[in-house]
Amino acid sequence: MNKLLAKAALAVGVAALAGPALTETLTAGFASEPSSVDPLYHNLGPNNAIRKHIFEGLVGEDPNLGIEPLLAESWDNPDATTWLFNLRKGVKFHDGSEFTSRDFLYTACRIPNVPNSPSSFEGFTKRAETIEAPDDYTIKVTTPGPYPLLLSDFASFGVVSASAAGHDGPVTYAKDGCPGIDNYPDSAAYNSGEAAVGTGAYKYVEFVQGDHLTLAKNENYWGEAAHWDEIVIRPISNDGARVAALLAGDVDIIEKPPAQDLERLRAEAGTDVVQGASSRVIYLHFDHVGDPTPGVSGTDGKNPFMDVRVRKAVSLAIDRALIVDKIMDGLAVPAGQLVPDFMRGVNPNIAVEEANVEEAKRLLAEAGYPDGFGLILGSPNDRYINDAKIAQAVAQMLTRVGIRTEVDATTKSVFFSRRNKYEFSLYMAGWGSGSAGMASPLRALVATQNKDKGLGGTNRGRYSNPELDAVIEEALVTVDAAAHDALLAKASQIVRDDYAILTLHYEVTPWALRKGLTITPRADQHTVLTTVRPVN
Repeated sequence: MNKLLAKAALAVGVAALAGPALTETLTAGFASEPSSVDPLYHNLGPNNAIRKHIFEGLVGEDPNLGIEPLLAESWDNPDATTWLFNLRKGVKFHDGSEFTSRDFLYTACRIPNVPNSPSSFEGFTKRAETIEAPDDYTIKVTTPGPYPLLLSDFASFGVVSASAAGHDGPVTYAKDGCPGIDNYPDSAAYNSGEAAVGTGAYKYVEFVQGDHLTLAKNENYWGEAAHWDEIVIRPISNDGARVAALLAGDVDIIEKPPAQDLERLRAEAGTDVVQGASSRVIYLHFDHVGDPTPGVSGTDGKNPFMDVRVRKAVSLAIDRALIVDKIMDGLAVPAGQLVPDFMRGVNPNIAVEEANVEEAKRLLAEAGYPDGFGLILGSPNDRYINDAKIAQAVAQMLTRVGIRTEVDATTKSVFFSRRNKYEFSLYMAGWGSGSAGMASPLRALVATQNKDKGLGGTNRGRYSNPELDAVIEEALVTVDAAAHDALLAKASQIVRDDYAILTLHYEVTPWALRKGLTITPRADQHTVLTTVRPVN
């Protein structure tokens, strides 16, 4: 049996033992509201977190993002291009109907046909050439070539009920359209509860956008029984309002408490903080092709970042440990590569680069910029923990070595729109990886842009290195886990040696709870309330 392995454990804060008597309802304050209850509508963090309560995949990701069995209790590869999933028997949907292979086929059929989807899940089924159901409890998937990341893909979406979606006949999957299914329900049918029927530990009760989502315990859940009879999730986007709601006792847990409030929340008699490592890396990406490049001055029109010596000088100018200590206040770990060391594909020989101001100045002079140059650094100001403050710190550090840097920090919607139009010569952003580990940022951030191959989709620096591409593409067709991971580690070394992209730190994710409760942190930063428990 082929199963992906997770490495190392997350660092988990432990809440205090004392606390008031628990109620049967858990109320949570979320920083962002899901755009829909429909698990296949929008591939977005808040939606995917909510989905984990109601809808389950064939496989899932544990807190460290290792693959774990869910609706499929086991799987195997009879050959390099075939996957057999053995489904769990006796699983019931929330309406009492039985889960079978037909429901997974229907889910695969619906994914590319969700009306008005702003961010489709189609990429997670695209590598499947055929999906068949030999019987009610077996799924057979074939891929055009060896593809080791199918489990990671299938962990990324939940299975919906075919009958609840209005389809009562048999289902035959076909990549170019499933015969016999003429219409698919839109997301309104899920938001109203009509089609929101899953197999998860909690079931839909009510969704009032802008106000609350209420879920009730699934008494017939196949797995570990849910602790809470009812969960109420309230969207509270304002940081201060979220903290105030917790302190007032209006909610029992909040996500994304602001860093400046953590010490206070730990000291308050009725609240505590739990935090854990995440897979999200904050990085800097260069414009590798623009000549001239936007936002650079004093170089006679040349793009200095096309010289590896300049890219290395930028890296050496940055004191990552100082940023973690003074700005992130412990909510980060300095990063040497694109994923943290508990994930697959990490290169153990790559260390975090230490700041060296004099060497940075020497490299700039050697590259032909003894007097430095001017730079505008692009950054969001509302997307990552302390993002604008981090950008300002980086700007000061670069200015210290002669790269006179100003920060252009805007709201995330404005920033990402401008980034995608290649308006920055250097920008700061973040990337959260799933169970694919190092393969996720490699193929998205630094592989040469190639839509047909599904590579370089977020490579807004337009970096291109044929040697790196060859290693990445070999890894993506290597099913043997050890060989696959070794290739990823090799690719990570190439990225580091060429300073293709600069990693700053991995975020550490905090949650604040009322005293007496704790939560299991997840490396994907999702708030999964099934793991909220009283401290024993």
